[in-house]
Amino acid sequence: MESLRSLMTQFPRAGRLEWLSRRPERHGTVEVVTSLHLTEGKGIEGDHYSARGGKREVTLFQAEHLPVAAAFCGISSLAPERLRRNLLVSGLNLLACRQQQLAIGNEVVIELTGPCAPCSRMERTLGPGGYNALRGHGGMTARIMRGGVIQLGDRVTVVPTTRNSAQGQLFQTP
Repeated sequence: MESLRSLMTQFPRAGRLEWLSRRPERHGTVEVVTSLHLTEGKGIEGDHYSARGGKREVTLFQAEHLPVAAAFCGISSLAPERLRRNLLVSGLNLLACRQQQLAIGNEVVIELTGPCAPCSRMERTLGPGGYNALRGHGGMTARIMRGGVIQLGDRVTVVPTTRNSAQGQLFQTP
C-alpha cells in the first residue's frame, strides 16, 4: 500500500497551457498573447507585477473550473480574460500541486505558492455574487524558479521530488 505522501506526488497525466495573458497596468486591459517571457525573481515581462517579485509573480487558473464558475454566476460560459489571471492550465489539478514545482515547456519552472483569492472586481466583472462564485476556484499563485519563454500549448508537468531517507525531507529533482 502506498503512503499518502507518495500518492500526493503522483499525477495521471501532464497538463497543457491553454491561454496566456499579462496586464501592463494595474486595473488595465488584459493582453491575450501566445507566448510570455518569465524572469526568475521578477515575474512576467511586460506585466505590472513584474517589478515586485515574491509569491505572486504568476497567477494560474484551472481550465476545468471555468464552467463551474460560470454556473455559479448563472452564465453560459466564462472567458478566461474576465478572471485576470496569467495562465490557464488544463489537465492537471493545480490545487493538488500546491507547494510543488511545475515545469512549463522546455525551460521554465515555477513553484505554486498558494491559492489566488478573487478580488472585489469580480463582483463588477461577473455580476452580483461573482466574488463568492470564485471563492475556492480563484486559481493559484506562483513564483518563478527558472525563467524563460512559455508558449500556448506547452506541456505542464510536476517536477518530481525525491526523499532524503536520512532526514525524511523532500527535494525537487532537476
